Amino acid sequence: MNMEYISVNGLIQHRKALEALMSESPAMRRHFQIVIRKAILAARKRITQDAHGAIENDPREAYRAVRSTVYKQILGGQVNILSPRKRGAPTSYRKPRKLDENPHQRGGNRRKRSDRTEQLESYQGRDRSFVLRFLSSGTAERMTRYGNRGSLRARHWFGTSSAYQMQAAAEEVAQMIEDLIGEEFEKQ
Repeated sequence: MNMEYISVNGLIQHRKALEALMSESPAMRRHFQIVIRKAILAARKRITQDAHGAIENDPREAYRAVRSTVYKQILGGQVNILSPRKRGAPTSYRKPRKLDENPHQRGGNRRKRSDRTEQLESYQGRDRSFVLRFLSSGTAERMTRYGNRGSLRARHWFGTSSAYQMQAAAEEVAQMIEDLIGEEFEKQ
């Protein structure tokens, strides 16, 4: 009789321990979200490094326009190119021109830059997400009244990099959750 009572008690304790390890448990859900956030931020950092490597000359730091999100309602997250709604602080960086260095040279572009050009060149960091989109998806050939302005070939770096890094993040999450469950089960 006493042995039956102990085994039922042990089963009840094991059941409570397993219920505490379920993702429906608020405490465990918080732990899972912390683990997911850590993996997503690591993936974002690696994708940002890939973006930095994909752009040969980036004095205005367009690589910073990669963002990450961890969902609240479901367990998961994403990494994508930022679409800012508001513009940040402008930069004081101005692209050097050969004509500014030697104003007496023959030739060169002597036309004043348009206001739109000045505006685009004053974007800094996160605001330059359009550069990442252009490099990833490419642009069409542009013909103006001054001639062929060229095009950018699609590099598809973001799709390749993000798929690879998110797969690595998923493996990290699986390993961290396995370790977390092991630690929690040992506490019980």
